[in-house]
Amino acid sequence: MGTINLYNQVVASWLQYQVTKGLVVIQVVLWSILMLTASASMAQGEKAAPRPNIVWIMLEDWSTDLGCYGTEGIQTPFTDTLASQGARYTNAFCTSPVCSTSRSAMITGFHQNYIGAQQHRTAEKDKEVLPHGIKPLPLLLKEAGYYTALMKSAKTDANFKGDLGFMGDDWKDRKKGQPFFAQITLTGTHREWKRDPLNPIATEEVVLPPYYADTPFARRDWANGLEQMQLCDREIGEILSRLEDEGLVENTLVILIGDNGRCHIRGKQFLYDPGIQVPLIMRWPGVVGTGQVSDDLVQSIDVTASILDVAGARPKTQLQGRSLFSDALSPRQYIYAARDRMGSTHDAMRTIRSKEYKLIHNLMPERAWLQYSGYKEDNYPMLAEMSVMYLEGKLNEDQAKFFAPTKPEFELYHISKDPYELQNLAYDKAYGAIKDQLLGELYAWRKSIQDQGVSQEFRMGGLPSTYPTRTLEEWQKRYEQWKPYVFRSTENDEPHPF
Repeated sequence: MGTINLYNQVVASWLQYQVTKGLVVIQVVLWSILMLTASASMAQGEKAAPRPNIVWIMLEDWSTDLGCYGTEGIQTPFTDTLASQGARYTNAFCTSPVCSTSRSAMITGFHQNYIGAQQHRTAEKDKEVLPHGIKPLPLLLKEAGYYTALMKSAKTDANFKGDLGFMGDDWKDRKKGQPFFAQITLTGTHREWKRDPLNPIATEEVVLPPYYADTPFARRDWANGLEQMQLCDREIGEILSRLEDEGLVENTLVILIGDNGRCHIRGKQFLYDPGIQVPLIMRWPGVVGTGQVSDDLVQSIDVTASILDVAGARPKTQLQGRSLFSDALSPRQYIYAARDRMGSTHDAMRTIRSKEYKLIHNLMPERAWLQYSGYKEDNYPMLAEMSVMYLEGKLNEDQAKFFAPTKPEFELYHISKDPYELQNLAYDKAYGAIKDQLLGELYAWRKSIQDQGVSQEFRMGGLPSTYPTRTLEEWQKRYEQWKPYVFRSTENDEPHPF
């Protein structure tokens, strides 16, 4: 409307000038009508291109173990098709390797430490309101005129108090013509996993990372996880089919991402790539080109910034994520992530990663990686088998490293040459300059997010910090308890043993 008003003023002045010159007034009037009609048509055209609907599909505890990322054995045709219709990011990372802290960052666009949400599953009585005037993503979208829905699972896992801004549980309840934002969490990939009776995966079809013992038991557990993802892939297909059936595809931005990395040893809860690297796929017809593959370093909080950008929602506080739709976006040099308390298991780690190198700073190196965690011991079958093998001296050097009783303070990996993060170069003088550079950048980032580090009270608290957490006989018993469940057939619903 501002353009039309300005035009009216210009025309009025021009008309007055032409009349004083004795020109034919009718020509002026006709020309004015013509231009006003064009301006009104342009305004109507802008109105006809509404803000996009946004569907954010969240996979629980899943890394890049998908067909479109090259994972062997798995078949994920719907996810693969989605990737072919848009952009797939090969270097996307969450800010924390567990759900509540990672989700708290994603729903705000800020690193969890900056908003005081870094301790996993903060008790309700200890939760605080968001600082710095920060508002959650759905609330900002609601204020911007969107209908906001939390679908399939009501899980939000926010480690803070306050209204998140969700208005309902399905976009069908929006007003006519109202754009919508729907966050859809698929919980299947969270342990416990179901078998896929339609497409079971044979153990010989999968490839295990070299830090796992290559046994029939480990292969079956890995394959079971992939089968569960195949089930989730069909759920993704149902969501995409609904968008098509309702004629919403062309003006809907679809985002698929994991909340944190995979549910295996060295994955979830840790800062190695399997714990923080997540799939990220975006489809938006006419805006995101088809078949794109980006190796840019991306953080999960960039998705938050991107959604607010395309929705026209303007937060008052500058986000720490960056919109992936910004023309001014320059490639990011580093990504950062942090791990703090996991339930009652106390530990703290920080990491900085470029495309070439990763530095991990273990703030509590005196604690074992595998100090007691009820979650891991009750959900990771491979932990039982490999603990037996470790105590029997049957693991090779790379497999045994993670079972050590303490950690080095620093871990430095040449990611491009050592993608499994097995050769720690932090104490190699040849890499001293690289370590110092990364450590300086890491300290600067920690200062920027107001990282409080580790207090003496925190260091001394929590569950016992040592490994092994059980005797050989106790681990053998637990291993035997896992076997029927891990080796269950697709027709047998063997109950979870713990």
